[in-house]
Parts: sequence; C-alpha cells; structure tokens
Amino acid sequence: MWQRTAKGCVQVLVVHRPRYDDWSLPKGKLDERETHRQAALREVREETGLVCELFEELEEARYVDRKGRPKRVRYWAMAAVDGCFEPNEEVDEVRWVSTARIDQILTYDRDAAVVAGLHVLARSS
Repeated sequence: MWQRTAKGCVQVLVVHRPRYDDWSLPKGKLDERETHRQAALREVREETGLVCELFEELEEARYVDRKGRPKRVRYWAMAAVDGCFEPNEEVDEVRWVSTARIDQILTYDRDAAVVAGLHVLARSS
C-alpha cells in the first residue's frame, strides 16, 4: 500500500508483527475459493483496518520459511480509500515510511525488492 505526501514523497505502509518481531509488508494466505486479488484486499483489511483500491501487480517474493517450507507471496500496488488502524492479534503497529528510508525498517530484503518496484510504478503515475 502506498501514498504520496503533499510534498510528493512516496510512502509505503509497513506492519509490525509481534509474533515474529519483524517489520514487513502486509501479506497472508488464500482462503478457500478466494482469488489472489481478493486475498490481498482481505488480508490488508484484516491486518491494517484499511479498505483499499487495488492497482497493478508487483514483483512476487519466493523464499523458504523458517520451517523449511517454500513460500510464494504476490503483491499489488494499492491505495487506502477508507478505514483506520487498530492494533490486533497479527499486527500491533503500522508505519508509513518513505521509500528513501524503507531499507532502514524492513526486516527482509525480499520486501525491499517489492518496494523498489512500487516506487518505480508510483513515480510514473
């Protein structure tokens, strides 16, 4: 999820997950009979309280989790249209971070690669 500040700076919403003590991009798992696009919107709403509009698909991330399972995560550019954050079981804090400072907060390099693609997209719009 991204926004542009009044000064034109591109910011990305990152979430803190207390279970893992990490800062990452919102993500989750597909529910039965749910499309990837539907899951992306639902997961962001569940984790951040924000209702979003979905735009272009971004670079996906592939990795092996700490239990040795292969993971594939698909991301989309999206913008908040309604809602507000309240801490919940999965996410206890969110922050809007400029793309210039994103590497200083994200726990995983794979998330930074996704943000790089979003930054290029945001600059062209």
